[in-house]
Amino acid sequence: MASTGKKTRGRKKTQMKMIENKEDQLVVFSKRRLGIYKKISELSILCGTEILFIVFSPTGKPFSFGCPSIESVSNHFLSRNRPINDNTNILIEAYRMVRTNKLVQHYNEVHSQIDAIKRKKKVLVSTQQTSGTNNTNHWWKTPIHQCNPRELDELYSRFSELAHLCHIAWCKKIVDTSSMSASTYFGNGHHLQEL
Repeated sequence: MASTGKKTRGRKKTQMKMIENKEDQLVVFSKRRLGIYKKISELSILCGTEILFIVFSPTGKPFSFGCPSIESVSNHFLSRNRPINDNTNILIEAYRMVRTNKLVQHYNEVHSQIDAIKRKKKVLVSTQQTSGTNNTNHWWKTPIHQCNPRELDELYSRFSELAHLCHIAWCKKIVDTSSMSASTYFGNGHHLQEL
């Protein structure tokens, strides 16, 4: 018969207090030391810096940890020069430069798009002012039965221009599709034939 109760009490929050027993202090220290070293190593990698960490055991014995190594950290502080074989900062700087360049390129693209939109808006405003229509409605939303013959003629010319632009865009898509390489395959193994 299976037991339905929990076998363990689970993880409980422990109260932070000084451990009085020296043997218990050594046991806790030995369990925690590797976790502390791992966290220091992660912090060093994330920050891109060298770290030297010294901790004393409950018996007074010093334990040192250096990232990337104790020798590279001590050389850095003793000679005030970075070791030649330390490529960590070079990689981080290269990544930072690539990321910065991408962000600058994206900024420039967005800025040029905003400028183009502003130019289009300026043209639209000037067109509205010259046509004398300060109507906030769009020309394609105008009810046809409310238009006079001149307005109907204007709507017809605008729709004709729109249809012409759509036809040009459609033709360009067909030309682009037909100019793809003949090595494009469909599922049945036939080549895409040029139109």
